[in-house]
Amino acid sequence: MKLSARNILKGQVKKVSKGAVNTEVVISLSGGVEVVSIITNASSESLGLKEGKTAYAIIKASNVMVGVD
Repeated sequence: MKLSARNILKGQVKKVSKGAVNTEVVISLSGGVEVVSIITNASSESLGLKEGKTAYAIIKASNVMVGVD
């Protein structure tokens, strides 16, 4: 797999929660950090996402906002 995104994080699918239209996917990374993504049900089914399966969180953004209190 070749992608233009620089942030490709390998992990294990921890949880897949299917809704009416979208699916919430929790990917557990090394060190216990979790990344949560909302994808379409069709994408979830196409990828065959199931708990325990290896998956990649691929993050590409043109900007990242930072805030403080």
